[in-house]
Amino acid sequence: MRPVRSSVLCRLLPTPFSPALRSLVLVLLCLTPRCQAVQAENVTVLEGGTAQISCRLQNYDGSIVVIQNPRRQTLFFNGTRALKDDRFQMVLFTPRLVRITLTNVSVSDEGGYFCQLYTDATHHQVATLSVSVPPETPTVEVKQEAVEGGEVELSCMSPRSKPAATLRWMRNGRAIPGVVSQQDNAKTFSVSSTIRIPVERKDNGAALSCEASHPALSGQKRIRHYRLDVYFAPTVRIVPPPGIMREGDSLSLTCSVTGNPLPRNIQWSKINDTLPERAEISGPTFQISRLSQLHNGTYLCQAQNNFGRAADHYTLLVYDNVSVTTTVPPTPTTQPITSHPVTPTLLTLVFSFDPKEPGAVVETHSAVPYAVIGGVLALLVFTVICVLIVTIWCSVRQKGSYRTREPILAWY
Repeated sequence: MRPVRSSVLCRLLPTPFSPALRSLVLVLLCLTPRCQAVQAENVTVLEGGTAQISCRLQNYDGSIVVIQNPRRQTLFFNGTRALKDDRFQMVLFTPRLVRITLTNVSVSDEGGYFCQLYTDATHHQVATLSVSVPPETPTVEVKQEAVEGGEVELSCMSPRSKPAATLRWMRNGRAIPGVVSQQDNAKTFSVSSTIRIPVERKDNGAALSCEASHPALSGQKRIRHYRLDVYFAPTVRIVPPPGIMREGDSLSLTCSVTGNPLPRNIQWSKINDTLPERAEISGPTFQISRLSQLHNGTYLCQAQNNFGRAADHYTLLVYDNVSVTTTVPPTPTTQPITSHPVTPTLLTLVFSFDPKEPGAVVETHSAVPYAVIGGVLALLVFTVICVLIVTIWCSVRQKGSYRTREPILAWY
């Protein structure tokens, strides 16, 4: 005996039954072993991914199964392809489960996919396909340039996402509130967040970031980093040489320049005069070889950019290269003849100027050979002493001979 189908039973139910009661009766009838039914499952997939659309069958007896897309185009008819779209593939067809796959999913594929089972009455269920579009890394656009003492306007944009992405500005771990705008582009959304912040010279190079969060990113964030580019007028400082300058020395000055943009042209000049002929300029470096007092004066370094100019000066004073020599004569002394010889010495002091303290006198050592001079003087003194001893001895002998002759002359 052929089983009674649900459609026949529905027609046999008395008309006075309410629609709710008729549905309840049909559900109870479908619980019988011979009742056929179809079930579908909703699917959510990332754009570009692969979706699996499944139709579950109950008590399938070989009836016709049709799967249609949201535009009601038949994709498969009892497992046979009906639409020429290679992205759709039938991967499973059993009495319990029918499954197809859709590769390279796009937002245009969203909608309800119909699982239809044709018996005496048509049974169908809809599997809703939802496509999630995660945002790309946001972009940062400068709406207004950052100039020292002014404000900078920055806009962070996420052009495409579904659902709409959430944007947030961050600086040093703190959120910066911005003005958020959102635009609906059919099935996707574009979002932007704009901030205005005051800037100073110290903010040049400061790090900011724009973060995009989205449910499809599973807690992760797409971050765009940005560094502030603050324009400001230049500053100039001349680095002087150490110590003082003397005649014959070489002068080297370095002009240290900052600014944004950095000045490319650095100008050197001498106040109320022209630069010396021996002056050499190489960018920020200024040099003069073999200095003389004719080079004395004030030298100027100047630099400028589109936001201002600055200058610094250096006063050059060249000193004479002079040394002072002082001679101290020896003090005369008298010594007994029998004493050790005393060597008279010539003390020579040579002084020079301290380069760190102009006008100061510092003792320096002389290169005179004092040992040789001392030896010669000692030899001369020794010779004089010997001559004196011989002279005294001779005079004593002559006086003794004269005294011995006096008695003889008296006897005569």
